[in-house]
Amino acid sequence: MKYFSLLFIGALLLSQTFSQVKYIQPTANIKQLKFLGEYVIPHNMNFKGTTIGGLSGLDYDAEHNIYYSISDDRSEHNPARFYVLKIKVTPKGIDTVEFVDTRNMLQSDGTVYPNKKQNPYKTPDPEAMRYNPIAKQLVWTSEGERDLGMFKTVLENPAITTISTSGKYIDTFPLPSQVIMHKEEIGPRQNGVFEGITFANNYKEAYVSIEEPLYQDGQRADTQDVNPMIRILKYDLATKKNMAQYAYKLEPVAHAPLPLTFKINGVSDILYEAKDKLLVMERSFSTGRMACTVKIFEADLSKATNIKDNLSLIQNKAFVPATKRLILNMDNLGRYVDNVEGMTFGPTLPNGHKTIVTVVDNNFLMLEKTQFFLFEVIE
Repeated sequence: MKYFSLLFIGALLLSQTFSQVKYIQPTANIKQLKFLGEYVIPHNMNFKGTTIGGLSGLDYDAEHNIYYSISDDRSEHNPARFYVLKIKVTPKGIDTVEFVDTRNMLQSDGTVYPNKKQNPYKTPDPEAMRYNPIAKQLVWTSEGERDLGMFKTVLENPAITTISTSGKYIDTFPLPSQVIMHKEEIGPRQNGVFEGITFANNYKEAYVSIEEPLYQDGQRADTQDVNPMIRILKYDLATKKNMAQYAYKLEPVAHAPLPLTFKINGVSDILYEAKDKLLVMERSFSTGRMACTVKIFEADLSKATNIKDNLSLIQNKAFVPATKRLILNMDNLGRYVDNVEGMTFGPTLPNGHKTIVTVVDNNFLMLEKTQFFLFEVIE
């Protein structure tokens, strides 16, 4: 009996060890990203009665070799949803992108989200999504709404929501006071809030990035350096408590708009790289140009000040922002690059190198492309 007991205990310990190893979060010490290839989805392709477009986030489930990609459709084309994909990568690029399923993100009452004609106060603005292989759950972000209309004002807070892989609502994260929507110019700007999310520290923590500076933190990025600072929020996943916030300085807008109408540079996604380090994707667009300028930086938070209790970076400038190092400027790829908004670690190549896969949000516009880009990680 003792012999069999020892075998059982040994098998149990071995099983637990394999289980722990199975879900170690991928990390890297990236020196450069080598471009391997591009894959383009047909414009507004129909899949299971939905229009594929607005793909704003991408995450890889290595155990099942599938990807999750959230659409930023505000329930206008079809109810708010995400897609399950299979992406076959090779050392020469992306061989195929296959859409496997589409699932709705559901409200707490089990219904789909309304569009703004049906209920503007509950219409989501989906932007980012990550899969937690330990909890077997997804977390997605919404930018909310700040619409100061002539006849009515719509204020809807941004959100960080946990759902099952089938889309069923589970929980939401509490928000710090700095990101609550206001009619006055304090808090988030419209369409400039939770654009990126990533798990960290082997799925014990999560970081959430704000796309553009909060009103109380300074100006939006411009073609000149106006010191634009965004915040990156750090959460403890067990308690869902906002543990810390860090300042991150944006680059200037890459190109002057022609005509002088619209320009933006903001953080479109983040990805955990290693302890205290994130990959930060900045996406710049100006009218008069079709392409975007997309840059990926390494942000080091190890010496950055925790600004969780700093209510205004303009009024209280006694802080140290994250340091940053440029890893990739997609302008140097020698090809058209559209509105890249999602990135994830992908499968490992035969040579042992990790990969990163990115996805483009085509805004459901005919002139824009739904592109997937594949990069080899050089450490």
